[in-house]
Amino acid sequence: MKIFTGKVISTKMAKTATVSVERVVVHPMYKKRFKRTKKYHVHDEIGVKTGDRVSFVACKPVSKLKRWKIIEVIDKKKKVVKKPVSKKGKK
Repeated sequence: MKIFTGKVISTKMAKTATVSVERVVVHPMYKKRFKRTKKYHVHDEIGVKTGDRVSFVACKPVSKLKRWKIIEVIDKKKKVVKKPVSKKGKK
């Protein structure tokens, strides 16, 4: 059973989330490490939001592109609160 962990990059479809998974690959000759990214269409019954980190597992085909389902949300996206900037002293 394959279990992947990735970041939700889109939730525009009904009951579907697009999850981006990064992996590190070593070049066979030069031994340099670099990232490879792949996107998966994942069945979403939990209701995740863009920016969440999730883990998902292989399942039977739900539709043409969906063969994965979310099993848990690892991290929620953190909201950034911006403080208002005061404009004192500016003319």
